[in-house]
Amino acid sequence: MKIGIDLGTANVLVYVKGRGIVIQEPSVVAVSDDNHIVAVGEEAREMIGRTPGNISAIRPMKDGVIADYVITEAMLRYFIKKAGRSITKPDVMISVPSGVTSVEKRAVRDAALKAGAREAYLIEEPLAAAIGANVPISGPSGNLIIDIGGGTSEIAVIALGGIVISRSVRVGGNRFDEAIATYIRKKYNLMIGERTAEEVKINIGTALPLERELHMEVRGRDLIAGLPRTIPLTSSEVTEAIEQPLQLVVTAVRQVLEETPPELSSDIIDKGMVMSGGGALLRNIDKLLTQVTGVPCHVAENSLNCVALGTGLALEHFEFFKKSLVQRI
Repeated sequence: MKIGIDLGTANVLVYVKGRGIVIQEPSVVAVSDDNHIVAVGEEAREMIGRTPGNISAIRPMKDGVIADYVITEAMLRYFIKKAGRSITKPDVMISVPSGVTSVEKRAVRDAALKAGAREAYLIEEPLAAAIGANVPISGPSGNLIIDIGGGTSEIAVIALGGIVISRSVRVGGNRFDEAIATYIRKKYNLMIGERTAEEVKINIGTALPLERELHMEVRGRDLIAGLPRTIPLTSSEVTEAIEQPLQLVVTAVRQVLEETPPELSSDIIDKGMVMSGGGALLRNIDKLLTQVTGVPCHVAENSLNCVALGTGLALEHFEFFKKSLVQRI
């Protein structure tokens, strides 16, 4: 049995050969005081910011890498078990950010093996995203892929089945949420939780001002009176709030374009840049990048699933992609 896992900071997606994506759940684990796992995934996410004293909801992945090894292993075991009800141990392919160290890679591989995988392979996220977005990576022509996840944004130029140049910045959807929460706290003296900040981003978030403004009611705790309060928020305020983290992503894209060999630059101008990951769903983010770089930019279809699809496909066609994978550590 073959399983591809997109082990993300915000979500874990699991692809099973022949069945497609079977699991898409938040990478959150709820743990009790005596280290018993109470819930994993969606059930645990519901608990964020709402837990009683003896339970804590933890995100074991931070910035695309393992922050809590034991809990990550337990989470992987849960997802591998849930995905495969077969007797044999599965082969697992896991995506890792392109900027991670060999220690971080080894931690991911060991966690997968301990969680019940027969063999664990690693693939760099931009490669997996490109494979999942149906970008023809094995040809000599260059492709630029931008994968904006929960914890990291990966920008890479891919040609001949490998990464020519890549940048990994530890800025992603979670940083956007934090920026929105900070903005509301400073401007309105209102404290909101991370789930509310994420809802604001999804419902009215935009990278560039919209022609017709979107509005939303935001509820939180007033910092001065200490009482619950509701405020109206507009999409242009959200644009202002997330400007700084977005700028970091834009800078990284520009740096990659500056370092790209001229032959590949001409390919990229022809084809444009491909965006994937949950962050690509932010309104107008493709337009912003087109404006700044002058290179057309488009979002891959079902961009959330690209990395998971890519890990699964790379494992299915293992011989073909073998040379592109992260070598054994």
